[in-house]
Amino acid sequence: MTTTRPNGSLYTKIENKIAIIEFGHPASNSFPSELLERLANEFDSLSTNKEVAIIVLKSEGNRAFCAGASFDELVSITNLEDGKKFFSGFANVINAMRKCSKLIIGRVQGKTVGGGVGLAAACDYVLATEHASIKLSEFTIGIGPFVIAPAVKRKIGVSGLSELTLDATNWKNAYWAKEKGLYARVFENIGELDKEVDLFSEKLASYNPEALDEMKKALWIGTENWNSLLIDRAETSGKLVLSDFTKKALEKFKK
Repeated sequence: MTTTRPNGSLYTKIENKIAIIEFGHPASNSFPSELLERLANEFDSLSTNKEVAIIVLKSEGNRAFCAGASFDELVSITNLEDGKKFFSGFANVINAMRKCSKLIIGRVQGKTVGGGVGLAAACDYVLATEHASIKLSEFTIGIGPFVIAPAVKRKIGVSGLSELTLDATNWKNAYWAKEKGLYARVFENIGELDKEVDLFSEKLASYNPEALDEMKKALWIGTENWNSLLIDRAETSGKLVLSDFTKKALEKFKK
């Protein structure tokens, strides 16, 4: 079942110390700014919730995990301030995930593009199906994955980021993503994936919460400058989206 709401949906269910955040949007689970803001706030809220030990991030449906930021909003940007604000959406979510005191498990059931790859990279552990191909297509419209690049590079290295970014028209399959370190395990179908997500999250939630908290901090050492770095990157993307090249490219996509 997928949402028909134009601004998308976001639900959180807490059971047995596990918080499951599920997002959805009719356009292949893409993110309008409002939904990104809600997601960032949800991570902030769960970070201090004593009833939660582990967070699972998932999306609706069985085809796309996340198609990145809202295309409709992207094409409507007319000035630098709006551009920076738009691209700050994923920056704020990644920073909220980074600073969240709870370990985050990503459940990636299908294709993921652009900002969706950034979301997966900002999870602490990702389980996926073999249909969970990834692509960074930003170059094709004259911008680049600058906001999410630090998160992606942290997981798959400079060579992986370079390969994904420069080969902007081709998908990399789930086994490529696993080999590079973005996914921890890949399953044949959603049934197997969900079984393992349940088992793994239950196991993690049974561990010493203080140890989990300390591990989360340890995993993210060296990212303390991301608050300013990712916002600077959002400004870079905001400038590029106003370029003649990008305006023409977006016009072609709209048609």
